[in-house]
Amino acid sequence: MRDTVCVLGVNVDRVNMQSAAERAKEYIKTGGAVFTPNPEIIMKAYKSEEYKNVLNSADMVVPDGIGVVYAAKILKKPVPERVAGYDLTCNMLKYAGENDIPVYIYGGKDGIAKKAAENIEHDFGAKVCGYQHGYHKDTQFIIDEIKEKKPGIVLVCLGAPKQEMWIMENKKKFSPCLMIGAGGSADVLAGEAKRAPDIFIKMHLEWFYRLLKQPSRFFRMMVLPQFMITVLFKGDRKNA
Repeated sequence: MRDTVCVLGVNVDRVNMQSAAERAKEYIKTGGAVFTPNPEIIMKAYKSEEYKNVLNSADMVVPDGIGVVYAAKILKKPVPERVAGYDLTCNMLKYAGENDIPVYIYGGKDGIAKKAAENIEHDFGAKVCGYQHGYHKDTQFIIDEIKEKKPGIVLVCLGAPKQEMWIMENKKKFSPCLMIGAGGSADVLAGEAKRAPDIFIKMHLEWFYRLLKQPSRFFRMMVLPQFMITVLFKGDRKNA
């Protein structure tokens, strides 16, 4: 039985990186969807019953974002630590390289998935059996390709809420595999975007580094105080 904390209606698993990685490894054999919501994604789900239900249909929802960690503390059901989606993805790619598990990448702009695939094979030693960018209007051929290639891990990097909805719509069509809603991980894996320096990550200021690098994100960042205020007043309630 899953041990979760309900943050504004989204059930977030109370896992650390090690336990999340162990569960994700099992999903490679049994099939499973892993989502990695931050406060912005949870606020989207708070305002959309459909999206909230999609998130809650995942096999594991990890606390990606220090705001989610703080929210769990406010709700008196703390999570052990932040489990960043990118770090969990890298753990799985390392495991794939060590155990000859094929990987499929779907998402990102044209050329990003290809470059990410090249870097994954070089950096993790994992075999990438296929990739497609995220701007195809008709994805049936992608579904058919994943069915044919039978990857053990599928990284879906379409951004929220599209990636989670696509995963849950198509998950049962594939042989057992681990499907991760990996967001911007493809851009980082491709070398097109950089993570914050370690000092920012350790101080839980990765969001601030992104803001410094991209001031245009300012208005998006306003969701963080909105999220915390909503948690304080609404707690684990599912909607307004």
